[in-house]
Amino acid sequence: MNAPTTTNEDLLYSVTDGIARITFNRPQARNAMTFAMYDRMAEICQEINADRSIKALIMTGAGDKAFASGTDISQFRAFKTAQDALDYEARIDRVLGTLEQCRVPVIAAIAGACTGGGAGIAACCDIRIGTETTRMGFPIARTLGNCLSMSNVSRLTALIGAARVKDLIFTARLVDAPEAVSVGLLGEVVDDLAALDRRADEVARLLASHAPLTLNATKQAVARLQRRLTQDEGEDLILMCYTSQDFREGLDAFLNKRAPQWRGE
Repeated sequence: MNAPTTTNEDLLYSVTDGIARITFNRPQARNAMTFAMYDRMAEICQEINADRSIKALIMTGAGDKAFASGTDISQFRAFKTAQDALDYEARIDRVLGTLEQCRVPVIAAIAGACTGGGAGIAACCDIRIGTETTRMGFPIARTLGNCLSMSNVSRLTALIGAARVKDLIFTARLVDAPEAVSVGLLGEVVDDLAALDRRADEVARLLASHAPLTLNATKQAVARLQRRLTQDEGEDLILMCYTSQDFREGLDAFLNKRAPQWRGE
């Protein structure tokens, strides 16, 4: 299968009255992320860091079915070597680190599925608002058989605690909006997509009216409190999963819409 075609329209970016907005715009693919979309998101964060007129960033997905359903799985077909797996996770860590370190407050407006890499993006945001349709999780134990990077595990553990991280990944379940609020994945829930747009804009404008150095200092202080394991501390785990026969089986099963047959090797 060929890698998905990425166009400039796959990720939309606009700025209005000091409020920036990124929209993942592949509703036909449940806003699954291509590598180019990840890279463009990081570029935008760097542009925002250099533009002091921007006071807040809203991130959302097109339509009401998904915020982002993770990385477009078909891209993994191109993986041939162990280095491909390490390079992929290093790329995602770099992108998510850039998002997390964005100078301004980042608000995730989440409707529908927010899974895998999409949930990883949401975890990097400062404020997460959902709707009654929001579902969040990391179902990799029943889909691909890969693993999260050390940075992602560290970030999630700081956000919701070690026990809940293991519960989410071990069970491979998606939590609904009320549970997401209770465990800290969401800050609040509104009724529907229209209410989500209004609330995200309202929060963005509130934050934009506050002292930017106070907000930035708070972001940096919290980040400094959270130790992140280095990339090489998790390379053995990435290689164990991504170079396994199980990963190839999971990939083939996912793309061919069948249940994978795990062998643990």
